[in-house]
Amino acid sequence: MSDTAQDLNIRISPSKVSLDLTTVFGLVITFTLISIAIMIGHSDANFFNIPSFLIVVLGTMSVTSVSFSWKEFKNAGNVIGNSLFQTRMAPSVMARQLMEIAILAKKRGLLSLASIEGELKKDPHLYKAVQIVTDGYAPEDIERVLAQDLDALVERHRYSASILRRASEISPAMGLIGTLIGLVQMLANLQNPDTIGPAMAVALLTTFYGAIMGTAVLAPMAAKLERNSNEEAMIRTLVMIAMSSIARQDNPRRLEMLLNSELPPSEQIKYFD
Repeated sequence: MSDTAQDLNIRISPSKVSLDLTTVFGLVITFTLISIAIMIGHSDANFFNIPSFLIVVLGTMSVTSVSFSWKEFKNAGNVIGNSLFQTRMAPSVMARQLMEIAILAKKRGLLSLASIEGELKKDPHLYKAVQIVTDGYAPEDIERVLAQDLDALVERHRYSASILRRASEISPAMGLIGTLIGLVQMLANLQNPDTIGPAMAVALLTTFYGAIMGTAVLAPMAAKLERNSNEEAMIRTLVMIAMSSIARQDNPRRLEMLLNSELPPSEQIKYFD
């Protein structure tokens, strides 16, 4: 780290991507409770049926793909990954880092930001934003460029969440379709009463699978993805506000006020107090 960065104690905390334990915990507890309910039922019912499972899982995937382009749908693995993982960066931490950068720029000029390039590279988006400022862009141009990046991020995440939302709507319907298929097959064999009960149980399993997949897995993951997107969008909004303020050479106290206006009460900072 450079002497300038050391003098002002500027240390950029990189965003850390980690497994969202809350999501994993919720899924594990949900399936554990379902399994316990099945085991304590004291019956010989078989809750695993391969055709029913395939109808729900593969049917949900195929019907969901109809609603999106191939380019959007082929990233489905990344969509699920974004739901299970989250970027840990508290908005208040980013706000304090931005205040330190603003104070450095105010005291020693915009070109002094080049002296903390090593620290800035820990956060690629922040590094890009600072580069735009040091390149001498006008404040309105900085806002426009960073706002476009923010809009692109929100749009990508919106598409990702919409894939999961759509799948959560389709999976119960596919379960119902599988049930109807099973009922038709059952009614075609009414001459053998001994097969009606088992056939009905198999028919209902597809609805069971569809309800679990849609309600307990896909819908919560879509909600988590939207929440993670909102947090990342807030971080980038703070960066956009700070960079335009630095380019205007605003007083850092004014920047603190602007940042706090975007932060929730629990995350607001008191840098000069």
